[in-house]
Amino acid sequence: MTSEVQATAIAATVPTSQPPHPLVEFWYHFRQNTGAMIGLTVILVIALLALFAPLVVPHDPNIQYRDAILVPPVWQDGGSWRFILGTDDIGRDMLSRLIYGARLSMMIGLIVVTLSLAIGLALGLVAGFFGGMVDVLTMRLMDILLALPSLLLAVVVAAILGPGLVNAMLAVSIVVIPHYARLTRAAVMAETGKDYVVASRVAGAGPLRLMLIVVLPNCLAPLIVQATLGFSTAILDAAALGFLGLGAQPPTPEWGTMLASSLQFLQRAPWVVTWPGVAILVTVLAFNLLGDGLRDALDPKLKR
Repeated sequence: MTSEVQATAIAATVPTSQPPHPLVEFWYHFRQNTGAMIGLTVILVIALLALFAPLVVPHDPNIQYRDAILVPPVWQDGGSWRFILGTDDIGRDMLSRLIYGARLSMMIGLIVVTLSLAIGLALGLVAGFFGGMVDVLTMRLMDILLALPSLLLAVVVAAILGPGLVNAMLAVSIVVIPHYARLTRAAVMAETGKDYVVASRVAGAGPLRLMLIVVLPNCLAPLIVQATLGFSTAILDAAALGFLGLGAQPPTPEWGTMLASSLQFLQRAPWVVTWPGVAILVTVLAFNLLGDGLRDALDPKLKR
């Protein structure tokens, strides 16, 4: 009897280990990925620069300094600390235009991802949950959109709608909708046959409640990863449309438009082409690294 009492007393003094909070566990696995942490840091820096662009830019991005046309960066001969990254062919400060271009690119990514995710999520939920003819018609439409080259489809849609930033964002949104729709449908079909969904249906939950409250929260992990990668796709496609003259129009400081307007000065003043290209490269790479880190942290198999 004494030994049982002692065992009970010892067990009472030993602290019971509580399972970690899901966010704590996610952050633990996410920070193990060095590339993802670098991508997150770069994205935060770009987002802060874009948010506080009016406070950090040294010059107005559209002001033309006629006495400083094609001034090289400060570390080259003829450079000036007045224009750290140099100026373009009509005397506008490259650094200021790059920072304002970051603001525009982040806005494009946010709007495109939000719009395409909302529409694709709705289509995928309806197709995966109801099946039958609704599923067939929806997925065949998505297959038709996926069969066309994405950039070519965006160019066609932008050409039909007309050049402009808003129309370019709509064109890119239409192009990426099938990716979210098919991913949502696959996740929904994997969840609808599980016991907790069957139990909710038996308990009297309606279709809307089953889709939005029961099934959807368990399908968010792959959608979060796809949305993060969708940022890079949106920025890249919008820059491509701007380069082709179908996106943002001059003098808007958009990276693709800056590339198109300065391409003729590639040999004479390579910095006017280099900096917008580097900005696109770094931003897209950062979002891709972040997406890979989110995938690794949210996938239980990769955690192990």
